[in-house]
Amino acid sequence: MIPVTVLVTTKNEAANIERCLRSVHGFVGQIFVLDSESSDDTVAIARRYATEVVNLAYEHGRIIPWIFQWGLDHLPIAHEWVLILEADQAVTPELRRELEALFARPEIRQNGFYLHRRQIFRGKPLRFGGYGSKYILKLFRRSQSQLDPVEQDTRVYVEGAVAKLKAPLEEWNKKEDSILFYLEKHLRYAEAFAHEEYRRRREGLAFKGEPRFFGTPDQRILWMKQRYYRLPLYLRSLGYFLYRYFFLLGILDGKNGFLFHFLQAYWFRLVVDVRLEEKLREGAGTDSP
Repeated sequence: MIPVTVLVTTKNEAANIERCLRSVHGFVGQIFVLDSESSDDTVAIARRYATEVVNLAYEHGRIIPWIFQWGLDHLPIAHEWVLILEADQAVTPELRRELEALFARPEIRQNGFYLHRRQIFRGKPLRFGGYGSKYILKLFRRSQSQLDPVEQDTRVYVEGAVAKLKAPLEEWNKKEDSILFYLEKHLRYAEAFAHEEYRRRREGLAFKGEPRFFGTPDQRILWMKQRYYRLPLYLRSLGYFLYRYFFLLGILDGKNGFLFHFLQAYWFRLVVDVRLEEKLREGAGTDSP
């Protein structure tokens, strides 16, 4: 058993949560599930595997990073190392072996580790379009880390050295096998992403991390996101789709890849642009004398 506390966020995740928790059960020191008033069997399933299931009152607009931060601040976490997971993410057997080797070291010099995310969409892995080499920072020393309080994506900022692990963390939201669920979910996300960008524009909020092209995966994302914000609305979503689909070879993922990259890179961000424009117009109206 490795000295790691796992935090998992849930809301109506009965289709995914057992796979997630079974991947770490008996392997890590603690598992906390932070549930936002699920109405399905999520909590009952989670109690079979978790050290504790904590209920947080659901609030529209509350972002997942906020929930993780609440857990870091309020739960009786016994370990310095924390692994944060969403319910549709699971530690693969290869990653378990790599983590065992990592924590068998006499000393770990790094304060955080990026995990290689293997994205599954409608039952098939995505290999291109930037998703075959996607890394996300999920494992970190809590005394040396904090989450971005504004950004909708869960982004952890670590003081000190970070590194990458090679084995994959598999992300597969089985509810997204239904295209209607996927569309409804991303309409909610579009509202949240539009609100984030609106706040950054209106309040002059800078990114918490340092945007750098030749930096960590997060620094590179922030560098690209900073420039994406400067592009014209509507055109930028089309350009992003073309960049991922052709330049990053998303076309090689076949029909499934086209659906994913078109919806995630173009349609979703087009809806964000529409809502952002509406918010900017409404905000300008409230500023009028």
